[in-house]
Amino acid sequence: MRDLGGLLFLSVRDQFGKTQIVTDTTSALAAEMKQLRLETVVRVSGIVQPRPAEMTNKSMLTGEIEVRAEKIEVLNRAEPLPLGVEDQYDAGEELRLKYRYLDLRRPRPLRNMILRHKALQSIRSFNADKGLLEIETPVLIKSTPEGARDYVVPSRIHQGSFYALPQSPQIYKQSLMIGGIDRYFQIARCFRDEDMRSDRQPEFSQIDIEMTFVQEEDIYEHVEEMVKKLIVDLRNMEITTPFTQIDFQDAMNSYGSDAPDLRFNMLLTDVTEIFQNSGFKAFDSVIEAGGSVVGLCGVGKASLSRKQRAELEDLARSEGLAGLLSSPVTDEGLSGILGKIFMSDRQTKLCTKFNAVEGDLLMLAAGEREKIVEPLGRIRKILGDQWDMYDNKKLIFCWVTNAPLFEKTADGSGITAVHHPFTAPVDEDLEKLSSNPLQVRSRAYDLVLNGIELATGSIRNHQRRIQEAVFKAIGMDNVESKKRFGFLLEALSYGAPPHGGIAIGFDRLLMLLAGESSIREVIAFPKSNTANSPMDGSPSPIDGQQLAELGLSLKDTKKKG
Repeated sequence: MRDLGGLLFLSVRDQFGKTQIVTDTTSALAAEMKQLRLETVVRVSGIVQPRPAEMTNKSMLTGEIEVRAEKIEVLNRAEPLPLGVEDQYDAGEELRLKYRYLDLRRPRPLRNMILRHKALQSIRSFNADKGLLEIETPVLIKSTPEGARDYVVPSRIHQGSFYALPQSPQIYKQSLMIGGIDRYFQIARCFRDEDMRSDRQPEFSQIDIEMTFVQEEDIYEHVEEMVKKLIVDLRNMEITTPFTQIDFQDAMNSYGSDAPDLRFNMLLTDVTEIFQNSGFKAFDSVIEAGGSVVGLCGVGKASLSRKQRAELEDLARSEGLAGLLSSPVTDEGLSGILGKIFMSDRQTKLCTKFNAVEGDLLMLAAGEREKIVEPLGRIRKILGDQWDMYDNKKLIFCWVTNAPLFEKTADGSGITAVHHPFTAPVDEDLEKLSSNPLQVRSRAYDLVLNGIELATGSIRNHQRRIQEAVFKAIGMDNVESKKRFGFLLEALSYGAPPHGGIAIGFDRLLMLLAGESSIREVIAFPKSNTANSPMDGSPSPIDGQQLAELGLSLKDTKKKG
């Protein structure tokens, strides 16, 4: 409210923006308006009129008009607010989530909800136009292993038995393909009981797609067209298609990550051969033991101070490396220890391998290749951000393909599926399923945007014998596989067509398109980073009668602390 002497101005706000209300300060309405508190709900009647030319506001959609009030009605007076609703208001996340209904009144959360709506409409219209049927799959399902813990729901009717909330609609969408549905999609609600991060929620949405009689390229083309349309609809921005395709092993070798950020270079480079018999004992001993020397080149970073280079070593150790040897490139060659022990020809080979010139900084790590590549990949991402090596407004997508089908379990005692056990192996590797499963490549593909994995998909096992062989490779005998997935195995034996699909993290994609750093900002009522809801107090205990109806009792966990 503004009193400009003679005229009283009031701003009212709804979902669509603000409108200026004006009345004479001598009117009866003025006294009434002065009693209003912020966020009070009012109904104003009056005449819409142009603002004086000198008072127009180009930054407002209604900045060229105002309403001369004739009547104002108070519909609901607001108490003093526990949370500001100005756009620049910076409250803690816990407070914002507790009063989420107030937080949503702010322009930024409101903008994100509108963006989410537009994204849903864009995705639905695209897939419908392409002939995909939108079909809902169950939310109460059988518990099956899919990589994270299930949320389970006790059954009152079948006491002692439990439903699970779906981590994804994987088996059901495959069942739709077996049932004769040619193409399916769904904006599916999914649930995973896992540790929280900025890009995770206990419940989330994914764009679920499955098609029959397709190859990998068919999925790529469909998703690329959908994403391209979405970005035009939301940001009026064109992106380049087709997306780059990178082999999984190439991604690990060059970027130290299966979710490579292509917005900047600074690739990992293997220089083991140059360091063989170099006389540098720290690296020689690693190479003799079968290890590698891999490094990064910081363009123009030779001028880093000793303190800054020491911080690089601290960063390396925090990421799991034994250390990080840094060596500036000068007009006389390499400085530091490498300049002292290397002859000029070996220095030249090293710089050539990195395409390094005067003013650059070489950063090298040595050890078992599998144990140094991923830490170097994380360091690459951190430095890319710290050194402003890319344009934040760029959207660079890529596909990562041919990931291994299996990997060792965390304790090293067995093997498990990298994605999920329904992924088909590459045809040439089928014979390795029993003899050397860790060498089997998968027909899986990940979609990555700016170094963040957005989607995972694959061509599926549509033949029972291959699906049973995959189950056997991960240590699941016939009895267990039939117990867990007997209905799927039986369905595959009744003429299941070849099929494949993909699941795209809708919240994560929207987070990136909205320029946010957490998916909580693009979800209407998100859980906190401890997986609870400060607004409604969930999760919460249930009373004894409900437990008794479910045939459940609770252990006293307080005794254990």
